[in-house]
Amino acid sequence: MSPAFVIIVTVLGVIITFLILFLVKNMLLPKRVESVPKLIKQGKTQNAIKMAKQIIAKDPKNYKAHYYLGKAYQKENRTELALIEYKYVNENALFGPELDELSFRNEYSKLLLKHNQQNEALKNFLLLTKLDPKNAENYYWAGHIYEENNRFDVALGFMQKAVFYDKNNSKAHAEIGLMQYRTKNFAEAKKEIDLALKLNPENYSSYYYLGKIQKDEKAIPAALKSFEKAQRDPDIKQKAIIEHGACYMVVNRYDNASVDFQRAIELDKDNINNETLYARYFLATCYEKNRKIDKAIEQWTAIYKRNKTFRDVSAKLSEYKDLQANDYLKDYLTCSNEEFTLICKNAVEKGLKFQVLSAETKKWGCFISAVNKSDDAWMSVRKQVLYLRFYREPDPVEDSVVRESLDEMKSMSSSKGFVFSSSGYTNSAKRLAENRPIELIEKEKLEAILSAAGAK
Repeated sequence: MSPAFVIIVTVLGVIITFLILFLVKNMLLPKRVESVPKLIKQGKTQNAIKMAKQIIAKDPKNYKAHYYLGKAYQKENRTELALIEYKYVNENALFGPELDELSFRNEYSKLLLKHNQQNEALKNFLLLTKLDPKNAENYYWAGHIYEENNRFDVALGFMQKAVFYDKNNSKAHAEIGLMQYRTKNFAEAKKEIDLALKLNPENYSSYYYLGKIQKDEKAIPAALKSFEKAQRDPDIKQKAIIEHGACYMVVNRYDNASVDFQRAIELDKDNINNETLYARYFLATCYEKNRKIDKAIEQWTAIYKRNKTFRDVSAKLSEYKDLQANDYLKDYLTCSNEEFTLICKNAVEKGLKFQVLSAETKKWGCFISAVNKSDDAWMSVRKQVLYLRFYREPDPVEDSVVRESLDEMKSMSSSKGFVFSSSGYTNSAKRLAENRPIELIEKEKLEAILSAAGAK
C-alpha cells in the first residue's frame, strides 16, 4: 500500500468524521431541541429540563434550548431561574423563524413584571407596541407601568390607545378613570369606572380603582366593600388587601388594619413583591401607633434588609435604637396609659424635682400641673403653677400643640410651660416656642430625666 494512498484515506476519514459531527449537530440536536416543548406540553417538565441542559452543555449558544429551559422552569414556578434563561436569550439571540420574537417578548415582559423589574418590562412592552401595534394589551401594560411611576400624562396616552384598539378593555377604562380622578376630572372618572364595571362586572380590578377613589373621598365603608371584591382578582389580591388595611388606618382601627397587612405579607411566600415592603411598612406603623415598638422594629428591619432607602425606615430604626439600651425610654413608649401617667408623675417629682398638683391621662399622652419644690413659696397660696405636657406619639409635635399650650397656660396663669416629646418637633413648632415661656424638651433630655427619676 503506497504512502500516498494512506494519506488520501486518512484525509477522507477526517473529512467524513467532521461531516458526521456536523450532521449530528445540525440535524440531530435540532430534533432533540424540538422534543423539549413536547415534553413541557405533556407535563414532563423534569425530563424537559434535563434534555435542555444536555443540549446546552454540548452547544452553549443554542438559544432555543435556553428559551425552552426557561419555559420549563416557569411551568415549575421556578421563575427566578426562568428569568435568568430569558435574559440570556434576550441579550444574545437573533430572532427569526426559529425563535419568534413576538412570542418571546410576550412571555419575557410578564416575567419581568412578576419580579418587579419594571424598567426592563417597559422596554419590552414598548417593543411589543411596534411588533404588534394593534394589540391593546401592550399599550395597557406600558401605560400601567408609567402610571406606577407617576408619569400620568404619558400613562393616559397609552391607556387611551389601549381602548382605541379594544373598546371593551375594562382594565384600561378603569385606569383611565383613576387618572381622571387624580386630575380632578371627577365626572369623567366616574364615567370610565362605571363603563369598566359595565363591560365586565367580574373584572375585579375595576373595583380596586373604584375603591381608591372612594378611599380618597373618605367614603370608607364603600371603599372597604370595593377592596373586598377586588381581592377576587389574584393579580391584584395583595394590593387590594393592603388598601383594605389602609382604609382601617384612616379611621384609626389599627388592630383591623394589622390583620390585613399580615395577610398581605403572608401571600408573598418568596418575599419578592414590592407591595410586601408597603405591607410591612404600614404594619410597622400600626404597631407603632399601638406602642408595640419591638414588633414595629422587626418590620422595619425586614424592610431595611431588602431596601435600605425605603421611605423613612432608616430614620425609624435610628430613632428607636436607644430602646435596646434605655429601659426607661422603652417603658415610656410602650407601657399602658395608666402606667404612662405614673411614669410622667415620677419624672416630674424625681427627675425635675417639682411638686405635682394634678395629672390627667390624655389621648396624646399626659398633662401635669406642678409647682417648683425648690421655691419656698410652693406651699403658699400664691404659688407659681408650672404647665407640663408629655407626648409619646410617633410623629413630631406640631406648632398647633405649642399654640394650644400657650393659650392654656394663660388661662391657668402658668408662669412656665414644658412639652416633652420622644419624636421631636416640627420647625414651625420650634419657631413658635422661641422667646415664649415654654420649653420644648427633646428625646435626649427626656431620656436623662427618665433615667434620673428611675435611679431614685
